[in-house]
Amino acid sequence: MMPVPAHDILRPAAASLQRNALRSVLAALGIAVGVAAVVAMVTIGRGSRAQVDAQISQLGMQLLTLRVGQDTRGGKGAQIEAKPMTYADVEAVRGFQSELQAVAPIASASVRVVSRQANWVAAVTGADNEFFAARRWELASGRIFSGQEIQAGRSVCIIGATVHDRLFGGGAALGETIRVKSVPCEVIGVLRLRGQSGLSQDDDNTVVMPLASYQRRILGARDVQAMLILVREGIDTSHMKSRVEELMRERRRVADGQDDNFHVLEMRQLAETMAGTSRTMTALLSAIAAISLLVGGIGIMNIMLASVADRTAEIGIRLAIGALPRQILAEVLAEAVLLAVAGGLAGILAGVGLAAAARGYLQIPLIVDPAIVLLAVAVSTAIGIVFGYVPAAKAAKLDPVEAINRE
Repeated sequence: MMPVPAHDILRPAAASLQRNALRSVLAALGIAVGVAAVVAMVTIGRGSRAQVDAQISQLGMQLLTLRVGQDTRGGKGAQIEAKPMTYADVEAVRGFQSELQAVAPIASASVRVVSRQANWVAAVTGADNEFFAARRWELASGRIFSGQEIQAGRSVCIIGATVHDRLFGGGAALGETIRVKSVPCEVIGVLRLRGQSGLSQDDDNTVVMPLASYQRRILGARDVQAMLILVREGIDTSHMKSRVEELMRERRRVADGQDDNFHVLEMRQLAETMAGTSRTMTALLSAIAAISLLVGGIGIMNIMLASVADRTAEIGIRLAIGALPRQILAEVLAEAVLLAVAGGLAGILAGVGLAAAARGYLQIPLIVDPAIVLLAVAVSTAIGIVFGYVPAAKAAKLDPVEAINRE
């Protein structure tokens, strides 16, 4: 038995869909919505993951952050009272110097900064030069602090790109004086553009002063709020984290069984947590979108059943004059597959369009995975076959005489 040529199947199927254009569009719409949701969610998820990876790689996977108070991420509850760290704690951590590349004590707050042209609220940080090493942050122009400026707490500062743009319009800033709160401060450097951090904060909206100057003139105390600890390459950060925690429990006299009044954040752990969260959200949203695909498939089946019912006489006449049941089966099945594939292709375009629109809002890269596009086409085709088979089989089994008399 000779196989039916493909064009003899697709041409009548396409003609039938064109005759009922509105019904065909409505049938394909359910598939389009489901595919668009899947493609958009996966594309946005990949873009978000790439952005987080890039942001964390700027800081480096070898970075630890030591802060006072309990870690309240993950719903652990209110932060307990915790005394600030001192410079003696910094020196104690620096005792691990063979395993550490940099230890930067910091204290920071949001403060209004003013130039002759403008004013702006920025994150002002007191630190020493190891801050720039720990953050892997280079200067775009100017210089870092001198040893004398750090020891004496001179009123000098290094500004980020956002502050540079807000206060000086991106123009000459070196040698200019700004007021940090009420403290005059000479600009000696401008940091290289960094962008948003992994916590969606503008890293460039910053002013860095010598720690002693910040403590004396801005904070009014000699507190150290946090330490940035850069572990040398090849050293296990989890092991180093445990050693720092053990040291701080001893120095802060935390008894066995008591909650720590400090916490150490491991950048590698943060990266894994954020990546896991991104994967979970993408999977959840994709599962919801898959339900939409199922609904779309049921819609195609209903539309094809209605189409077969409307064309009962036509199918009966074709069977009576010699059309083979398998040819009728193939044509009706082809209609369902064409509807599903058309909806799938429209959904792919819509999904990429939604992801592109979200890119500007979320400030993430647009990364379209070819695998998800191929999967969307394959799933659409499978839906057309699965949900189109019942109407197609029903049409192929029609008795010609009964079909003509029923009409």
